[in-house]
Amino acid sequence: MKKIFVFVVLLTSFAVNAQETRGKAEQSEAEKEKTKTQIVEASCGQCQFGMDAKGCDLAVRIDGKPYFVDGTSIDQHGDAHAHDGFCNTIRKAEVSGEIVDNRFKATSFTLIEVKK
Repeated sequence: MKKIFVFVVLLTSFAVNAQETRGKAEQSEAEKEKTKTQIVEASCGQCQFGMDAKGCDLAVRIDGKPYFVDGTSIDQHGDAHAHDGFCNTIRKAEVSGEIVDNRFKATSFTLIEVKK
């Protein structure tokens, strides 16, 4: 009887540990998805992507759909109204983050230089 009890305790302990390990692996896959970098189109949402809002705001277009950006602003990437600014052209950017409530929550945003 004592051996059966010890066996059940060990088996239960192993099963719980296996579930925790699998949960951590799934969690890291979700974290990888959030931090995945990708190249997107970036511009002024109103001027270039036709989005509704007051004033000029940074947006990215992912898979053909535009999203306003949180975590950086249009003014942090140069003069938006310059000839190569976001209000006058669509640029490429390397970004990471996730879409939450129909907005892109950027964890990184690096504008790709235009080759002349």
